Amino acid sequence: MPQNNRLFLTGASGLLGRAIYQRFLENGWQVYGVAWSRAIGGLHKLDITNSRAVQEALSSFKPSLIIHSAAQRFPDLVDKFPNEARELNVEASKFLASEAAKLNVPVLYISTDYVFDGKSPPYSINSNPNPVNLYGKLKLEGEEKILEANPDAIILRVPVLYGPVEKLSESAVTVLLELLLNCAVPKSVSDYERRCPSHVNDIAQICYQLASAISQGQNLKGIFHWCGDEVLTKYQMVVRMSEVFQLPMDHVTADKSVSSSVTRPFDTRLDKSRLVQLGFGQHTPFVPGISQALSQWVGIKKD
Repeated sequence: MPQNNRLFLTGASGLLGRAIYQRFLENGWQVYGVAWSRAIGGLHKLDITNSRAVQEALSSFKPSLIIHSAAQRFPDLVDKFPNEARELNVEASKFLASEAAKLNVPVLYISTDYVFDGKSPPYSINSNPNPVNLYGKLKLEGEEKILEANPDAIILRVPVLYGPVEKLSESAVTVLLELLLNCAVPKSVSDYERRCPSHVNDIAQICYQLASAISQGQNLKGIFHWCGDEVLTKYQMVVRMSEVFQLPMDHVTADKSVSSSVTRPFDTRLDKSRLVQLGFGQHTPFVPGISQALSQWVGIKKD
């Protein structure tokens, strides 16, 4: 086993990746954070669909853990660029898991609640997946390829995420603030599909707890679930943002109909019991979480 406390992290410049990177750094880990687009702030530019480049980076860094958080996670973009999405969400995932097995290094893959159809929540780790869109299908295929290549891998399924963003469109949650900031234009927002949004700091903490347990010799593998405690539609999220930031929402109406764009599951609430039984996990309530994440965007300073 390579030297302890050395994390190889894909997607390190992304919404979740930034939180994971920071959590491990502040706990004394050496982190080799890779990003496809840029090498800033200590990150390394690396195309993880380039197998040879990935092999060279792993060989040089000698990690004790790999966390694979990079993905094309926007369903609309997956539909628009299916080949590129498959390369990243499936093929690169399979290769990373295979290399981890060769190196005898644990690998943790960030997956999604969209592997389920949303018809019979809550979903346990033993529930049968049945994705309703290409994004969910590719993430599920990524899970399957990873476990084929590396049966000891960890799959962590998470819901829609939010947190401090570099642009509002970075999260399907934070982008909703644009509806309130542009109050001159009447808008309709979905009040149909139910979601359990999670703050990225909560997921980063779970990743760190799993990593710490593994480094202490616990044999953890297979599927884990986590999601927020609050079940909210997008409209209900907008209502809470309106209250937090004291922004009018007279121009926003609730749309009770099924989404007309990419098919999305109705309610993908996840059963978190496996992590809870280990004593892992934390939940940031939505109101303080969204306040902390978005205050800078509305010019309000929140503690």
